[in-house]
Amino acid sequence: MSFKIKAAKLSDVILEQLENMILEGSLAPGQKLPPERELAKQFEVSRPSLREAIQKLEARGLVTRRQGGGTYVKNQLEGGMTDPLFDLISKHPESQFDLLEFRHALEGIAAYYAALRGTDTDFDYISNCFDAIATANDIETQAQMINAFHFAVAEASHNVVLLHLIRGMKSLLEQNIQQNLMVLVQKSDVKTQLAEHRKALFDAVITGQPDKARDASNAHLAFIEEALLQAGKEHSRIERSLRRSQKN
Repeated sequence: MSFKIKAAKLSDVILEQLENMILEGSLAPGQKLPPERELAKQFEVSRPSLREAIQKLEARGLVTRRQGGGTYVKNQLEGGMTDPLFDLISKHPESQFDLLEFRHALEGIAAYYAALRGTDTDFDYISNCFDAIATANDIETQAQMINAFHFAVAEASHNVVLLHLIRGMKSLLEQNIQQNLMVLVQKSDVKTQLAEHRKALFDAVITGQPDKARDASNAHLAFIEEALLQAGKEHSRIERSLRRSQKN
């Protein structure tokens, strides 16, 4: 008995390519798709076949059409992270430590695989992001640059799950970094140690040392946690002293 193999429909082939581009990050969440004319030329297909593929992509909830024209990659994960509950979490004092614990797992494994799988192109980009941190003139910008550095490391891991998870949590992680900096950079010795820990992480990643990269990431975050706890204790001591002086 012979079986006839059905040829794949062209629109399904295009659909698979577009899905891969979204999965790998070539088409980022929130990014507008190029015009149909350009995409058809890029894939060397007819515009009707391309249009059908995009319609299937929309039916799967991966892209959305916006009023005024244009088709955009949806960012469902980011939508969840901007939920009011996540906003409440980001503002709760104890959640900062919960996020640090979460970052241990997330950034540690990203650093490990970045050192293991990163390409020269990845390392050049990581280097640029690392250098940009030193140019930041205020805490908000510095937090953005540090977050961009960690995201570059996540990209170099070539793990699509890590990449999309970290991308979806961008605002939450950036806020966590900024809040930590507001407390920690007040002490010059802590600020210096933070830079040294980050440099150790950077060096381990771009020299391709996975175990050292993971350990450096964990050591960096452990130092931040300890420094925040110490700062909290000192703040409590100052508050107690002020209350005693007011009573006298």
